Amino acid sequence: MNKTEIYILSGFLGSGKTTLLKQLLEDEKKQGRKVAVMMNELGKVSIDSDSVDEDVPLKELLDGCICCTISDKLEAQLQELLTVEKPEAIYIETTGAAHPVEVLDSILSPLFADRMIVKGIISVVDGPRWLNRKSLSPQVQQLLIEQVRHADLIVLNKADALTEAEQALLTMEIQALNSHAFNILTSYSKVAMKQIRGLSPGEKRDPAHSHVFSDLKLSTYVYQFQNPVNQSDFEDFLRSLPDTVYRIKGYLKLHPSNYPFLFQFSYGMPLYMQEHINMPLNIVFIGENLDWGIIEQQLFALEEKAAESL
Repeated sequence: MNKTEIYILSGFLGSGKTTLLKQLLEDEKKQGRKVAVMMNELGKVSIDSDSVDEDVPLKELLDGCICCTISDKLEAQLQELLTVEKPEAIYIETTGAAHPVEVLDSILSPLFADRMIVKGIISVVDGPRWLNRKSLSPQVQQLLIEQVRHADLIVLNKADALTEAEQALLTMEIQALNSHAFNILTSYSKVAMKQIRGLSPGEKRDPAHSHVFSDLKLSTYVYQFQNPVNQSDFEDFLRSLPDTVYRIKGYLKLHPSNYPFLFQFSYGMPLYMQEHINMPLNIVFIGENLDWGIIEQQLFALEEKAAESL
């Protein structure tokens, strides 16, 4: 089964995300690919939806941020796109206030995470605003830094409003924060499409089916349980994980229950909720600087140990 490519467009308000999205959609149209768009706006009215052609399936997520207040709505709409439209790619334009880790956490539902491949996070940086960021609130300054730090491709926009010395300073500061991402100085978000298409979730480790952008960067991994595990052994596994595992969520069966538990793990805190119907036993990990192959071996060993104890 071909997986749907996911592109996340990140960046603060007014940085040029929608301008970039329009160019991406024009290129997809030339390539004849079937794509869909999800647009998230903090307000009750969509401002930019008219930039998407009528023949492109569009889901608008209004009046809240997908990484907190309306994540349930996002899951339902994303599942509908994957099931009904079956696009080759989905472009998700986030609000300017969205944190990249939270966005990944929201879109990677255990119900369908194995049907998607996250190609990467594209962050659009407003060059003049970045250089003058000390005038912004500490919270906004930190958000701008996070949007840069977790990106796979960084579009340094509005370069035409900067001197050569300012462009050099901007590039140097961004590279110091994220040396793994490719940086492009642009005006009006004009980017060579091959640079977007060149985004790669990394080579698949065998047998781990992971969406790895790079060993040293933010990455995601989906594990599919075949058998139940023992809760005490599973919690030993959780305690052994590095601090750079930011989120875990999904469904797993614990002895001796007949039905799975919804499991969530955030900031080191595990939470179990008993389900009363069978669910796909997918569990999603989000983290940084991780070898997913080792984690897969540990999970497989948990299943084998539980089977032997029966």
